[in-house]
Amino acid sequence: MTTHQPPPEQPHGPPPEPPRPTQERGRRRRATLLSAAVELLTEGGFAAVTHRAVAHRASLPLAATTYYFTSRDQLLAEAFAQLVDTELATLRTWITTHGLTTLPDHITAADHTRQLGLWELYVHAGRDPALRRIARHWTDGCVTLLAETLDLPATDPRPRLLYTTLSTLWLELVVERRPTAEARTLLNLALENISPTR
Repeated sequence: MTTHQPPPEQPHGPPPEPPRPTQERGRRRRATLLSAAVELLTEGGFAAVTHRAVAHRASLPLAATTYYFTSRDQLLAEAFAQLVDTELATLRTWITTHGLTTLPDHITAADHTRQLGLWELYVHAGRDPALRRIARHWTDGCVTLLAETLDLPATDPRPRLLYTTLSTLWLELVVERRPTAEARTLLNLALENISPTR
């Protein structure tokens, strides 16, 4: 006499998604490599950023660097973009806390090698269209921040004029190590001449 076994119970709904540790691990690795590239960029400039140097700084195999960044140009562009975003956020915090007139003090107190790395890539962007887009993001971000601080519309030319003055003073402080007090005086003079109340 044969007995009929009941059919196995079917699971209800779709099977649960398996965990994806590989994706999270990949994101962490990529972020670590990018941070290493930014560090090398600020320490040694444009020439210091290579796949091998980035992998060594990140304590990861060379294959990881070439896997996540297909070219050195891509690595440099993303490092530059991260550096620009960080500097814009820092600039906004400083202006909010201390005001525009003390920006030369911020520039002088900031990490000198980091400032050099930022401006070195900015100049190099003249030869590289991919970096040029990021350089424009830096300039436009600074102009927008100045317009907001001065309570002027973004289309007003005065924030752009002020940024032109500020960027020249910035380069003089970083490259020529000119006196901070001198830059502060010139910045105050520029602010007086473009004040919205004039």
